[in-house]
Amino acid sequence: MTSPTTVPGLLQSLAADAGRPRLTWYGPGGERIELSGHVLDNWVTKTANLLAEEFGAGPSHRVQVDLPPHWRTVVWALAVWRVGAHLVLGEDDSADLVVTDRPQSHTGAVELVAVALPALARSFDGTLPPGAVDAASAVMTYGDMLTWMPEAVPSAPAVTVGEGSPVPHGELLAWARPAAGSPGRRVLVEVAGAGTAEVLRAVLGVYADDGSVVLWATDPDEPADQAAARRDRVVESERVTG
Repeated sequence: MTSPTTVPGLLQSLAADAGRPRLTWYGPGGERIELSGHVLDNWVTKTANLLAEEFGAGPSHRVQVDLPPHWRTVVWALAVWRVGAHLVLGEDDSADLVVTDRPQSHTGAVELVAVALPALARSFDGTLPPGAVDAASAVMTYGDMLTWMPEAVPSAPAVTVGEGSPVPHGELLAWARPAAGSPGRRVLVEVAGAGTAEVLRAVLGVYADDGSVVLWATDPDEPADQAAARRDRVVESERVTG
C-alpha cells in the first residue's frame, strides 16, 4: 500500500480500515476511550466542518491550540490540518482562533473555542467568556460528511512549535515520520512529561506508517509501582508492538 503524503490522504487511509482501533486513550481515574478509524475520521470531519463553516478557517488562518496531550488534541490538530490552516503550539498574540481548555486565560482572543476534556462532558464546566464557543455541544451539531473544504497549500505553514520555524503542509508527514518504521504497529505513546507537539508528532508518524496509537496518561495520585503494573497490563491487553 502506498503511504499517504497529505493529511486528507492519511484520513482516507484511516477511514478505509473502518473498524480497526486507531486511537485508544487511557486517562487519569481509569478513563478509557477507543476510536476506530471510522470514528476518528468522524470526529475530525465534524470538527473540520465547524472550523470551516463557523470560523472560515483555511490556508493562512492561524489556529492556536492550547491543550495538553490528549485524544481530543489529536482530533483538533488533524481537523486544523484538514482545512489547510496553520496550527500554532505556543503563545500567539496574532491567532485568528484559540482552541483551549483554559478559556479564562484567553479572554482577549479574536475567536475562542472552549474544549472540555472529560470523556462524557456534554458542555464546558465553567464560565465562558462572552462569544466563546463550547466545543462539547457545537462539534456534535456538524455533519458527518465533509462540506466544501479548503485545500491545503503545500508551501503554506502547517505547524509552528514555540519560536521554531513553521513546517509547511507539503512536508508535514515527513516531519512527523523522519524515518520509515514497521507498518501497522500498535504503539504506546506516553504523555507524562511530554509536550503537546512531541505527542502530536509521534501520533502523526505512527499513522503515516498505517499504525494505531495507545495514548497513556498516568494518574498523578497513583503510586509509581501501581502505575507501572497497570501500564504493563495495558501493553499486554492492547497488544502493543512498539
